[in-house]
Amino acid sequence: MHWLNPTGEKKVHSLVDKVYKMKNLELAWEKVKRNRGAGGIDGQSLAEFGRDLRGNLERLHGELRTQTYQPQPVKRQLIPKSGQPGKFRPLGIPTVYDRVCQQALMNRLDAIFEPVFDEASFGYRRGRSTKDAMRKIWCELEQGNEWVVDADLKDFFGSADHDKLMEMLSQRVADGRVLRLLESMMKVGYSEDKQIHPSERGVPQGGVISPLMSNILLTPFDREMRHKGYRLTRFADDWLVTCQTRQEAQEVLNFAKRVLEKLGVVLNEEKTRIVHISHGFEFLGYKIKRGKRPLKLARHKIKSNTRQGALYVYPRQKSTTHFKEQIRKRTSRKAPLTTKELIDQINPVIRGWGNYYRKSHVRRLFNQLDRWIVRRLWSHRHKRWRNCGWKTLPQSKLYGELGLVSLIHLIPSLSRQRVATL
Repeated sequence: MHWLNPTGEKKVHSLVDKVYKMKNLELAWEKVKRNRGAGGIDGQSLAEFGRDLRGNLERLHGELRTQTYQPQPVKRQLIPKSGQPGKFRPLGIPTVYDRVCQQALMNRLDAIFEPVFDEASFGYRRGRSTKDAMRKIWCELEQGNEWVVDADLKDFFGSADHDKLMEMLSQRVADGRVLRLLESMMKVGYSEDKQIHPSERGVPQGGVISPLMSNILLTPFDREMRHKGYRLTRFADDWLVTCQTRQEAQEVLNFAKRVLEKLGVVLNEEKTRIVHISHGFEFLGYKIKRGKRPLKLARHKIKSNTRQGALYVYPRQKSTTHFKEQIRKRTSRKAPLTTKELIDQINPVIRGWGNYYRKSHVRRLFNQLDRWIVRRLWSHRHKRWRNCGWKTLPQSKLYGELGLVSLIHLIPSLSRQRVATL
């Protein structure tokens, strides 16, 4: 079935010459450089690639033009799964040279496939974000859809079917040279323990083209689910559906299994569940649930929109734990840095994590974390936890002269109040 070209539109021909244009390769390099990242199996870093930029881009241009380009196997690196001791996620790191080539392909393919992606998909798409996905889910919950199919795909990036992907790619792209390039990138294999292993299935999680491949393979799933009237929200390989009853949720789950099976994708039975909003569920790093505790103040004394049984969203515990681990690692008492240097190191971490969660229910949590970070800085200065840091490094100095970022002041309503008082 022509999942990605149901109306039989004209396919894109003669695409490879647009991929290897020098201007496109230069734009691809700029994007790869901005995203940073480690080198692949050849050991070449971004800085080393950039020192002979013109020579490297001209070589890539020539190889793509003469069809002699061959990608190198990706370097496999096992990343510990947060909150799951002993479990790892395989990350595939292509060489810088291959990343530039993949990005050059992405620059051209993105405009071709973006128009056919479904409204239910939010991951790795221009103009769409996790906030948009969360806003959609929030509205659906507010409308009374309180049963949730909270699903997880089993090793999606490691098990994606190459034949299915190539079939869908060919529904929009007719240039055989580009299709062969994409296939070679998927089948290139990986290096681990100084051995090269073949890749019969999957796309490297960490490759530039992997997010596009996930959206292409799962677009038929999006369309079938929405055609049935189900309220699907998907971000890459994470998805959920909000339902009005448990029976509807069970029907959704059964139908989703059948569609995914046709695409060669398997649900992780251990992590997939049907849950009511009163028990809460996790999605994109957030925990969403309906509050149960009685309010401490009388209704007429509450000035905010807080009410009994309201919906709440806040960082999931794993995310908070990971954030604290990052701060703890950087603020070790043995770190040979001045307090100012230490603050310059942790500020990007604080700002990035805080900005992601600042619009959720985090006032109490942010206040607790702010005080904990200050204690970590005092402990680093005095080399022990119990100390008189409040005298030598008062908070006014940390947040003022030394420029420490305060989580609590990242909350929009509080930051506006702070500006008004200055």
